Amino acid sequence: MATHTVGYLIGSLSSTSINRMLANAMIRLAPPDMSFTEISFRELPIYSPDYDGEFPHVALAFKKAIADVDAVLFVTPEYNRSIPGGLKNAIDWASRPYGQNSFARKASAVIGASPGPIGTAIAQQHLRSLLGYCNAPQMNAPEAYIQFKKGLITANGEVTDESMAEFLRNYMKQFQAFIVRVLTVVPRNA
Repeated sequence: MATHTVGYLIGSLSSTSINRMLANAMIRLAPPDMSFTEISFRELPIYSPDYDGEFPHVALAFKKAIADVDAVLFVTPEYNRSIPGGLKNAIDWASRPYGQNSFARKASAVIGASPGPIGTAIAQQHLRSLLGYCNAPQMNAPEAYIQFKKGLITANGEVTDESMAEFLRNYMKQFQAFIVRVLTVVPRNA
């Protein structure tokens, strides 16, 4: 079986983000035929159509990083019932200029963690709406709204609750199967 490359975007820019911990745990639990690379958007300036004629180098590198992977995994917190502004800005850069949308036909999945009991359910729905507009095929099930509790994931990415570890392991297996389905219908060279 071929190895599939997954670029992951962590919605929080915090160095102590629980979503970064979640991403690290998911990578540890993923099938061996998946490889991962973080696609950082920290250095992107605020998007403006004024850049459409000449994208800055950092934005071109960001778009290329998305183009170079088979799929994109979004691991995001919820800020004010939405996604963080930095992540929205990154999506704006990746989808511009018109006709050069980096997310088009790119398999995607959305997950997130929050201390609250509904996890990041509302942010995920907003993000799914944006990805739908960007024509990114989305894994719709299983849904994953993780309530993060202290000690759930260790500093090195080990999940301490076996039922949560099994859930995340299954989520990653399902994402891998979804990537295969999308690439079968829409090969990367298409």
